[in-house]
Amino acid sequence: MPQLPPATTPATTPAPTPRTATGPATVPRDAPWGPVPRLAFGGDYNPDQWDRDVWREDVRLMQRAGVNLVSLGIFSWSWIEPEQDRFDFSGLDEVIALLHEGGVAVDLATPSASPPPWFSAEYPDAEFVDRLGRRLGHGSRQGFCPSSPDYRRRTAVVANRLARRYGEHPAVVMWHVGNEIGGYNAHCHCPTSAEAFRHWLRDRHGDLDGLNRAWGTAFWSQRYSDWSQVRIPGATPGRVNPAQQLDHYRFASDELLDCYRTERDVLRRHSPGRPVTTNFMAGTFKWVDYCGWGQEVDLVTNDHYLVAADPEAHTGLAFSADLSRGIAGGRPWLLMEHSTSAVQWQPRNTAKRPGEMLRNSLAHIARGSDGACFFQWRQSDSGVEKWHSAMVPHGGESTRIWQEVVRLGAALRRIGEVAGSTVTGEVALLWDYENWWALELGGRPSVDLEYAAEAEAWHRAVWRQGVVCDVLPADVSAEALSRYRLVLLPSHYLTTLGTVRALTAYVHGGGHLLVGPFSGLVDRDDRLHPGPFPGALRDLLGLTVDEFLPLREGAALTLDDGLTGRVWAEAVHPDGAHGPDGQDGAHGPEDPDGVDDKHGTVVDARFADGPAAGGPALLRRRAGAGLVRYAATRFEDSSLRTLLAGALDEAGVRSTAPGAGDGVEVVRRTAEDGRSWLFVLNHTDDPAEVACRGVELLSNTTVTGRLTVAAGEVAVVRESGTSDVG
Repeated sequence: MPQLPPATTPATTPAPTPRTATGPATVPRDAPWGPVPRLAFGGDYNPDQWDRDVWREDVRLMQRAGVNLVSLGIFSWSWIEPEQDRFDFSGLDEVIALLHEGGVAVDLATPSASPPPWFSAEYPDAEFVDRLGRRLGHGSRQGFCPSSPDYRRRTAVVANRLARRYGEHPAVVMWHVGNEIGGYNAHCHCPTSAEAFRHWLRDRHGDLDGLNRAWGTAFWSQRYSDWSQVRIPGATPGRVNPAQQLDHYRFASDELLDCYRTERDVLRRHSPGRPVTTNFMAGTFKWVDYCGWGQEVDLVTNDHYLVAADPEAHTGLAFSADLSRGIAGGRPWLLMEHSTSAVQWQPRNTAKRPGEMLRNSLAHIARGSDGACFFQWRQSDSGVEKWHSAMVPHGGESTRIWQEVVRLGAALRRIGEVAGSTVTGEVALLWDYENWWALELGGRPSVDLEYAAEAEAWHRAVWRQGVVCDVLPADVSAEALSRYRLVLLPSHYLTTLGTVRALTAYVHGGGHLLVGPFSGLVDRDDRLHPGPFPGALRDLLGLTVDEFLPLREGAALTLDDGLTGRVWAEAVHPDGAHGPDGQDGAHGPEDPDGVDDKHGTVVDARFADGPAAGGPALLRRRAGAGLVRYAATRFEDSSLRTLLAGALDEAGVRSTAPGAGDGVEVVRRTAEDGRSWLFVLNHTDDPAEVACRGVELLSNTTVTGRLTVAAGEVAVVRESGTSDVG
């Protein structure tokens, strides 16, 4: 163990000269992300909640469970800096030494998610202010303004002290900045934030003329004549300017990213070669643009918790995992937090059923995670989260949860060879946080036009077909899209010309594209694209939307092909379409599939009732070598599944495990050397059969043709030869 400075350092101790990053640091060979691939297993460890006699017991239990990585010190600011500039590292020194001796690697965290009481007392102007102008005091976590220079300065001091002390410690294999950044304080309305917002706007728009154009301030006499007049959008008598609100959401995400960068750059300077990351909440947290953050972290990590009230929560798990992989650019990522059983923050915190912990964990790993970690290691005996499940429950080793933790650790050791392999689908769904923000602002035609819920519904429909769907940032290039047979674009309200160019090149190159309603309408300033709807996508889709016709709450409509729509309808006119009976888009005898350049855009189905009765509901047209389809309504789940099944079939996409049955998830991970592993997760109450050949790693048995997976269980097969699957 390297020599460490004294554990307690007074404020007068001078800071040593920063070291220069000269190359990769030495990482233990048996640690995750070291030279030998290995799946990470462990969780958040908070030893400062416990007496020292518990620490050695913790290491013993970690060894028994097979834990190889813990995230340490996430909420330890008041432990290591009990008073401003008085640091005490004695406890952290001891814990890191114990973990290192026990063979447990450390993901060392900066404690910036939860400033101690002395910080709020010393810097009251750094406290968080909500949209009603209320200053919220200390007593929770993330109770600070992200734009506060005092907060950023003090977090840099703590990161600096930690990195200088432990930056080359052999136990420390990676760094973890903060925790779920922005989870409680994404949008601060204090004077400091307002001034930072004005600086951000100057950088974005240049001058007030640019700002007034972008925000359309001619409406409601909102034109600004001085920068001091520009405020953060807060409580107002009427609706707030949507372009102003959208810019504020961008600013807030960027400010949080700058908080991360402040600490990251300090850590990189003093601990070269160790990955630096922060834990995302992909797919469940709205206010941080993780697509833009993906290039800022050395390793994408994600937290995911099941919605207990959802009987199909495993499909939401798949969406979050696929989005994490998309943010990571297809590279392996890490599940940093999930729960062993019940959480404590939902209205009804139901426990996981026996076997569900392992199945959830391996579902994330199947979709690209190089490990499974939890919040937290030992269940707290006090505080807000004492009823949140943990790896070591209150009942200790006699509990079902502990036995399942030990079982999971053994399973991860058996399948450790999959670390470093990747997952690739033939279908992509484009995802965009700015669309999430923009679509759900006020003043839209319907409050039922939800962004994330609709994207998940489309992804779930593909999941039910036994097909892996990559979830990609919407600014993806045409070259990146070209590897997919089918691209999905649900309700892409905010559409940039760059996205249109990429989609057009993709379709003309032979790709299949399915677009949902209310798409292509506005630019990044929430200004309508010129011309008739659907704006920027009109030429590619080959149609015009005359009018949006949202449905009343709870209403539904039917199509003449039997599908059921919900929420929405549109009055659509195909461009250049005709048929022998004179109806727009009717199929002619030379056009058996209804797709032919000489007939332009054609109609696959019409509204049988509802506000657009008789009008086109599903349309298609050929563009170059490819095919683009448009849906003028949102669909009920079973109808959406039918629609997606047809689109997949037409694009030539086949199930990974045909005939496995609904609720059986089959995903393949592949290594650069050509080896592949098939994950089979049975989410049903009945046995499932899948065709495959190879070695089932969890049982170490040979599979020669068909594999039976018991109800609620998981199999991982190292495939050999030519598989019968796919």
